[in-house]
Amino acid sequence: MKVISQIKLPVEKEMELFEKKFFESMSSKVALLNRITHYIVNRKGKQMRPMFVFLVAKMVSEGTVNERTYRGASVIELIHTATLVHDDVVDDSNRRRGFFSINALWKNKIAVLVGDYLLSKGLLLSIDNNDFDLLKIISVAVKEMSEGELLQIEKARKLDITEDIYYDIIRQKTATLIAACCALGAASVKPDSEEIEKMRRFGELIGMAFQIKDDLFDYGGEKIGKPTGIDIKEQKMTLPLIYALNNSEPKEKKWIINSVKNHNKDKKRVNEVISLVKARGGLDYAVTKMKEFQQEALSILGSYPNSPFKDSLILMVNYVIERKK
Repeated sequence: MKVISQIKLPVEKEMELFEKKFFESMSSKVALLNRITHYIVNRKGKQMRPMFVFLVAKMVSEGTVNERTYRGASVIELIHTATLVHDDVVDDSNRRRGFFSINALWKNKIAVLVGDYLLSKGLLLSIDNNDFDLLKIISVAVKEMSEGELLQIEKARKLDITEDIYYDIIRQKTATLIAACCALGAASVKPDSEEIEKMRRFGELIGMAFQIKDDLFDYGGEKIGKPTGIDIKEQKMTLPLIYALNNSEPKEKKWIINSVKNHNKDKKRVNEVISLVKARGGLDYAVTKMKEFQQEALSILGSYPNSPFKDSLILMVNYVIERKK
């Protein structure tokens, strides 16, 4: 967590105030809802998303934020939390970040309703303050996240994913949210400026690198929080696997596809697939691609004057690909 604290340093005051505003933005007259939202606030993670909003806002405006920046950070957090609550229902998941999920404690019906409530709170926060530009950025992100998830499900059935389709999936599923945070940060302090698209692209590149790093965790190599082979068991086509499939003999390719489709619960077989992906250069290729996204993100930052906010964003870009979990 040391790196995260370091990244957070230049926006620490803003983050503290944001937490208060975020908690207020969730309040309701229904006691059950307040109990649940209180539980949600108390089990927050690293809070990377609001951090991106504040760091980008301060970098592009030479150190200032305003009420719109706080609202933008709150809206993205409200809507993102709503999608997580719904995700846990969809995945039938009982845990999130080491805590029980909402659906595990209060059942699916309540979890879906809480997700809907958070989503509408986010929409209203923007509408009540005429932040239609910010609302548009977020709405596009939610639409793309849903499309990305559905595209992944559709492709998992056939396992016919090309590298380009894989990038489309991760761009929509993962990168679009980080891109929205960065675009929001810029839009909150410099509406209608070209900074917005520049920062959106910056966030997208970080998101792409972040997801490839996640894919690499599935192949182990270092001690991490996640057991290896999970993606294979879930028939998720990740970059190392796609590369290995494209660089295998037809017979070998058939064996890999058959393993992922029909033998993904067989530990020994999954480990053989992992070994084969490594042998075919899948991991090395994915690392190369991840670093390309990282370098492109850093080159966008290169056009901004030096500041503690820029330094933190550089740290963040490097942390994304060097993290251990």
